Amino acid sequence: MNAGNTVLQTLGRHLATVGPVGYIPIAPGTWGSLAAVIAAPWLFLPFSLTVQILILAALFLLGSWACSAAETHFGRKDPGQAVIDEVLGQWVTFLFLASSGIFLLAAGFFLFRLFDILKPWPVRSSEKWFPGGYSVMVDDLLAGIYALAALTILERLILANLFPSIV
Repeated sequence: MNAGNTVLQTLGRHLATVGPVGYIPIAPGTWGSLAAVIAAPWLFLPFSLTVQILILAALFLLGSWACSAAETHFGRKDPGQAVIDEVLGQWVTFLFLASSGIFLLAAGFFLFRLFDILKPWPVRSSEKWFPGGYSVMVDDLLAGIYALAALTILERLILANLFPSIV
């Protein structure tokens, strides 16, 4: 750990860990995703598509900076405590949701975790495309895009026709 933290480095570390969430010792990435799902109905989903895209862009840039600060603090690449990337990926998953019903939020959570863990091409290789915090954020961005596609198919093609009351 780096003992010489500036205020900005400390702020970056707290943002990267989403406060205390990243310090949960078992499966911090899953907890980061769950925190994002819980926060989404208030901090992401109520906004227009344009505002959501702006939120995601700001989150990507701030998260990249914060993850770089976390890497410096924890002394390793992509430290497990940095979970702001999970928030980005989870919210990308919810980008085109027609509603924010509990079933779709839960399905989006599981789909994002699936793609984040399996890391299909090019998710895993994207970790090497950029330096520092950008590499931490970009793989979750791509996993979120996979989950977004799967959730959109689930919502629009399957559930809306079979079970319209739960969508």
